[in-house]
Amino acid sequence: MVVDELSDSDVDRLFHALADATRRDIVARAITGEHSVSALAAHYAMSFAAVQKHVAVLERASLVSKEKRGREQIVRANLDAVRKARRLLDEYEKIWRQRVDRIADILAEK
Repeated sequence: MVVDELSDSDVDRLFHALADATRRDIVARAITGEHSVSALAAHYAMSFAAVQKHVAVLERASLVSKEKRGREQIVRANLDAVRKARRLLDEYEKIWRQRVDRIADILAEK
């Protein structure tokens, strides 16, 4: 189970990283291919430094990695971490669906 594989702090970093729309968009772009931080920054109405900070949050959550190539920082998705995040979310969905079903059963008894 993915929940058992991740520490509470890992899960907190993951959910914090995915809680922001810009960071989710950066992950989506990184999944399609490598991008420099400069190229990513061109897509957002914010400073280059702000995009760098978003990338740093994603790095701490292991969703992306950066590689220095010459003067550029290249961002790429960590597909294993993205898959792990998906499995984690799937597990939480399963838990909540079971709880909803149980509530429906209780209500049906009355």
